[in-house]
Amino acid sequence: MDITLETYLIVCPLVFLAGLIDSIGGGGGLISLPAYLLAGIPAHYAIATNKLSSSCGTLITTLRFIKNKMIHAKLALPSIFAAILGSYLGAKISMLQSEKFMEYLLLLILPVVAVVVFHKKNFEVGEETELKITKKLYGIVMLSAFIIGMYDGFYGPGTGTFLIIAFTLFGKMSAAKANGQAKIINLTTNITSLSVFILHGQVLFLLGISAAIANMLGAYIGSGFVLTKGSKIVRPSILLVLTLFFIRIIWNMIGGYTNGSL
Repeated sequence: MDITLETYLIVCPLVFLAGLIDSIGGGGGLISLPAYLLAGIPAHYAIATNKLSSSCGTLITTLRFIKNKMIHAKLALPSIFAAILGSYLGAKISMLQSEKFMEYLLLLILPVVAVVVFHKKNFEVGEETELKITKKLYGIVMLSAFIIGMYDGFYGPGTGTFLIIAFTLFGKMSAAKANGQAKIINLTTNITSLSVFILHGQVLFLLGISAAIANMLGAYIGSGFVLTKGSKIVRPSILLVLTLFFIRIIWNMIGGYTNGSL
């Protein structure tokens, strides 16, 4: 596949922004995945290469969260196994779908995920309380890790946000603790699905590594003010990139129609 300088100039700045946003409250995939598609990368290659760059950014954020003791190890360990199983199944199912199906699915899923991410309550820090580990909480975290992990392996955008919502709504965690638990699970699902995509030859490594550096820088900066007012940049940034993405898709559809290919 021919990767040009223009491809890097489109992907890397947007993936940097995605890393910044994802470390704040999830949803960075709403920018990073459309960034690859805006640059003309086919859907399967875009999803796979996005996993490479997002895995690196999520790793940086997760390490900072571990350092700041925002991740509960006893709760995280069993959820990792559930996340591995879910994301593996999701990635294998994704590889069975056609490029056209995945592109059309983007048009359906991205707006829905964006609505969830835009909801103000998803970014409120909330009251910090002591985390009480119960069997019910274990069950909630593991089930969430499996189901949302499957979604992440199959597709991805909004995974961190969905995990945070599940943990705060059903697990009654504070936003800060939910964010920490979500990051370790998201890192697991990214690495697992990335492994599947690598085995199927879907990852564009040179582009992915360049984007990964940009993503890690954004994640490092963003994780530094995860509990501040940094979330104010999330919605405008995602809205801008999604608008550009949909303009491109519509333009391509019009072009295909006028050329008689639709």
